[in-house]
Amino acid sequence: MMVGIVIVSHSAKIAEGICDLARQMGREGQIILPAGGMPDGGIGTDAMLIYKSLIDADDGDGVIVLADLGSAVLSTETAFEFLCEEQRSRVAIADAPVVEGAILATVQASVGAALPEVMEAAISARELKKV
Repeated sequence: MMVGIVIVSHSAKIAEGICDLARQMGREGQIILPAGGMPDGGIGTDAMLIYKSLIDADDGDGVIVLADLGSAVLSTETAFEFLCEEQRSRVAIADAPVVEGAILATVQASVGAALPEVMEAAISARELKKV
């Protein structure tokens, strides 16, 4: 079992691309799921799509969510409301850059780290310098 990762983006293509990149850094069988765009393929976020990804990503060790914009966080918080209390205790939104945070969270989860350590790894992406 490993902490799952869910990428919430206003664009399905962005969410899927970040998941593809993260899977390259992860371990086989690791659950990294996109929740991007609207059901009709348009731009936006859908709480029910996010909810489904949260359920599918949780194998019992919890789920970290990384989101691209503020309203993606709001939709994710709405999705949390559909979870039962036990499930809700195992999900968290990382306040981190979505790409870098997803990579660091994936690597940390791939070694079997618990939810708090995976969250800490994701949040540490805020400190990364590119130049």
